[in-house]
Amino acid sequence: MDIRVYPGPSGGRILAPPSKSLGHRAALCAMLAEGESRLTRLPDSQDMEATLAAAALWGARVERRGDAARIQGDPTGGGYRGTPVFCRESGSTLRFLIPIFATRRGEACFTGSGRLMERPQEVYAELFRERGLPFALENGVLRLRGPLTPGTYCLDGGVSSQFVSGLLFALPLLAGDSVLEVRPPFTSRSYALLTTDMLVRFGVHVEWTKENVCRIPGGQRYRGCDYAVEGDDSQAAFFAVLGAVNRPVEIEGLARDSRQGDRVAADILRDCGAEVLWRDGAVSFAGGALHAQEIDLMDCPDLGPILTVLGLFCQGTTRIYHAGRLRYKESDRIAAMETELRKLGAQVASGEDEVFVTGGRPLVPAAPLEGHNDHRIVMALAVAATRAQAPVIIRGAEAVRKSYPGFWEDLARAGIHWEEVRDV
Repeated sequence: MDIRVYPGPSGGRILAPPSKSLGHRAALCAMLAEGESRLTRLPDSQDMEATLAAAALWGARVERRGDAARIQGDPTGGGYRGTPVFCRESGSTLRFLIPIFATRRGEACFTGSGRLMERPQEVYAELFRERGLPFALENGVLRLRGPLTPGTYCLDGGVSSQFVSGLLFALPLLAGDSVLEVRPPFTSRSYALLTTDMLVRFGVHVEWTKENVCRIPGGQRYRGCDYAVEGDDSQAAFFAVLGAVNRPVEIEGLARDSRQGDRVAADILRDCGAEVLWRDGAVSFAGGALHAQEIDLMDCPDLGPILTVLGLFCQGTTRIYHAGRLRYKESDRIAAMETELRKLGAQVASGEDEVFVTGGRPLVPAAPLEGHNDHRIVMALAVAATRAQAPVIIRGAEAVRKSYPGFWEDLARAGIHWEEVRDV
């Protein structure tokens, strides 16, 4: 699907979609729980569908209606029969499930689409090797065999916190106690804390004895509960930046006290000179004399593409660092943003772990932009297009279905005119 975005003033109010990160975590806890859980405000996305389908293969009974689901858990995975678990393009789904399925005795098999099975899994491969357990990725199919046993687990924290979260889900199920040590740097630590918060809601307790050391009592059982997913700060960031670089946008449905790491987007915008104002159950983002900053992505890598767009409208050169992990997402997000923004005449440069964006240049489209089959690239380019000197065509715009199917409708609610085009 190709979309033509027309430049023009934004202005309006949207409802933040439910958090994908919290939706995944709640569904997996419910999958492992004794009893029934009722989840509401679940994200409507391909990633969420992948996690719910995996829960059903595990042996949970999943009934979804609209944005709600009733999940009767299966604490042991007794219903799993070795069917390949198709994770679509969801890195969270795959990396969360690997240790969970490895609590069982016997083989488990995982597949995916897009670049998913090319994304780094060496952290788990090393962990399985240390325990003498099979773990092999061949021809896009990952096969492993459990069971994991209690003990000390030491893993690299510099690739993704998803590996940490996967073990946090699984280790409480083992018969004995375990210790999880994360070798620094501990990237995206806030996401691991989201996991431990969700465990508590479902009756499982772990203790962070140090910033990077977690003690995990074994023999625990998840208990079903009711949970409503809060708004997604990561997805809301696209509209927050839209309000800052264009005209004011209000966003409802965000929790002011959220533990989501990507809520830092509001602080970054404020530091750049934008106005951020909470009122009447919503937060308003408006522009000002925006100026360049140095932005650390250590704890918020998903913000990389949209913060690159922010830099286009800040006076000076914005430096975005600790950005290297962006090269191993659904696309090489650093290369993708450089390639596409240069088609607009932007000045963007990068190293292996940092990005430099020089602001203040007019955006003049010279060719259609490519979405690189990456939802966050497409959404970031759409925000940039609202300030271009002429309409901008974005190819592969359907990629937003991965995480935010309602993005284009919300963009219209925020005042931006767009249309689907054919034969571009």
